[in-house]
Amino acid sequence: MTDRADLANGTTAERKVSAMDVSGYHHSDSITIDCTPADAYAVVSDVTRIGELSPVCRSASWKDPASAGTAGAWFTGHNEIGEITWDTHCQVVTAEPGREFTFVNHGRNGDMELVRWGFTFGPEGDGTVATESWQVLPAYPDFVLAGDPNADVAARIDGMAQMARDGIRDTLANLKRAAES
Repeated sequence: MTDRADLANGTTAERKVSAMDVSGYHHSDSITIDCTPADAYAVVSDVTRIGELSPVCRSASWKDPASAGTAGAWFTGHNEIGEITWDTHCQVVTAEPGREFTFVNHGRNGDMELVRWGFTFGPEGDGTVATESWQVLPAYPDFVLAGDPNADVAARIDGMAQMARDGIRDTLANLKRAAES
């Protein structure tokens, strides 16, 4: 990819700009829950319960309650870290009861595929193994730079990756509590 740079002397020059490879920014973790895969799926796919699970997303609401929990449905997540709050617009991309619930965070404006979050469920003994996954998508670096052209994108994503690792562990523990109660 090329970009045109305005130089101090009033001329322009082309420069090579390489897109950041975000394929290494993903994480998943699993937990065994004493319930059926369908029961664990029911908790996760009801995004109005997300405040019970996530340490960052405090609540969520469906854009169209009639399509709640189905592939293609949109919801808004209301997030909070300390004093900072923001909303994200997310679209469900996979909704297979008892098997998988995955959505893509499209950011504050709902116009960029930024991060994919997913949950898979499978039987394990008398219970369920639940796996949560997180993956940064290729548009994320452009999203960061749109907000601050001088941002250290890798540092920002590294920080976000650590929060995701910690958050996934907490979310899975909370899912276990909710699904077993």
